[in-house]
Amino acid sequence: MFVDELGASESSLLNCVPKEDFGGGHPDPNLTYAKELVDRMGLGKTSNVEPPEFGAAADGDADRNMVLGKRFFVTPSDSVAIIAANAVQSIPYFASGLKGVARSMPTSAALDVVAKNLNLKFFEVPTGWKFFGNLMDAGMCSVCGEESFGTGSDHIREKDGIWAVLAWLSILAYKNKDNLGGDKLVTVEDIVLQHWATYGRHYYTRYDYENVDAEAAKELMANLVKMQSSLSDVNKSIKEIQPTVADVVSADEFEYKDPVDGSVSKHQGIRYLFGDGSRLVFRLSGTGSVGATIRIYIEQYEKDSSKTGRASSDALSPLVDVALKFSKIKEYTGRSAPTVIT
Repeated sequence: MFVDELGASESSLLNCVPKEDFGGGHPDPNLTYAKELVDRMGLGKTSNVEPPEFGAAADGDADRNMVLGKRFFVTPSDSVAIIAANAVQSIPYFASGLKGVARSMPTSAALDVVAKNLNLKFFEVPTGWKFFGNLMDAGMCSVCGEESFGTGSDHIREKDGIWAVLAWLSILAYKNKDNLGGDKLVTVEDIVLQHWATYGRHYYTRYDYENVDAEAAKELMANLVKMQSSLSDVNKSIKEIQPTVADVVSADEFEYKDPVDGSVSKHQGIRYLFGDGSRLVFRLSGTGSVGATIRIYIEQYEKDSSKTGRASSDALSPLVDVALKFSKIKEYTGRSAPTVIT
């Protein structure tokens, strides 16, 4: 597709010979496992060569994707929001408009802001691609995505990593249509920065605590639900940890009623929603005998365009502090640090 159809040189393709063992590597496209690409794009510690303008990775069966610019990483949550914001102008398939957009609940609310501004139908669904599939089958959704590097559209009922890469190339081509052959391309970074200036930025991180004691994990989650009964107590506790953090205005255990088949999915994650658009989400999975995984999703929304260029770790630091101390994760699990930070 990239060489024969689009005329890219073969030298621009890495690890593209299918192998049963993925060449001994890990199939997931993320900053940890796609190290070769990350280094090539100037994001590694040892990058000396001038990086190309665009890089992308897909996993073993090419349904997930990661998009990179020169020395710049596009989060999956931002990626689906930017595709949705630019789809009608940049991608001929969507020229007549989007039927709707959707994201999984733990994915950042960047897509929500785009949907509100463009007056699009918006759906927040539980984790699991089948929920997107129902919406697409019913003609209610055109673009969807999840924080775990899955992006898709209604051309097929599955997430499609190659499609997401082509969508980004289409957006780059559209943004540069009057500038081809010029000295200064509109870059991936330019597109993302412009998006943040228009819609605000959702600083975002995920902390995974793997193989924790299942009973301790269940107790932690039960305590988080119990505390939701008094938001005044919640806010008092949070202010004692970080006085600058916004107030929690609502908190619940996410439940989804499918608008297509009427099915109800309960206990899909615990949410604390802040007045400034920030969120804390806690999810528990794998509560079998081997051990459970607790995932904490931490999201700080920034509307002030003068503050959207901060280092992500700095912008998130107060809310990370709140998430870890408020949840008492160290007390419940004995862990002083997560297994993985995304």
